[in-house]
Amino acid sequence: MTLPSGELLSRAAFEALMGKELGVSDWYTITQAQIDQFADCTNDHQFVHVDPVAAAKTPFGTTIAHGFLTLSMLSSMVYEIPSIEGVVMGVNCGFGKVRFVSPVKVNARVRGRFVLTEMKEIRPGELQILLSVTVEIEGQEKPALIAEWIGRRYMSEGKE
Repeated sequence: MTLPSGELLSRAAFEALMGKELGVSDWYTITQAQIDQFADCTNDHQFVHVDPVAAAKTPFGTTIAHGFLTLSMLSSMVYEIPSIEGVVMGVNCGFGKVRFVSPVKVNARVRGRFVLTEMKEIRPGELQILLSVTVEIEGQEKPALIAEWIGRRYMSEGKE
């Protein structure tokens, strides 16, 4: 079993990409329905997210996605970049840094850009990966967010 992903690379080929861009995800449109569902899941119903009439009177001029909604999209985006052959499971370990730079307005399109910053073996078959991530907003110079994402990758036997 392998994780759904972009191209599968040998561990050596993946590690050779240290400091380089691993890939860029497809564009994702952030809809009002997604924003509303996220508000329901998190009990964060601040008007700037869920009330288009009130949000139109703010400097944003419309509703905006929750920063954490945009951040959570990384879980989908990461499947589109190369992975390591033999990985059977990935675990999110959190973030070293997260900064929300620009709001994501309703119906904006976002995508993730991933750079491999660090990779180390924790124990045989268990790798820790540090990715520098930028979530871009289509047509905007400033990104939605920048982050340092820490994850673990667990290898199948014989694929270390």
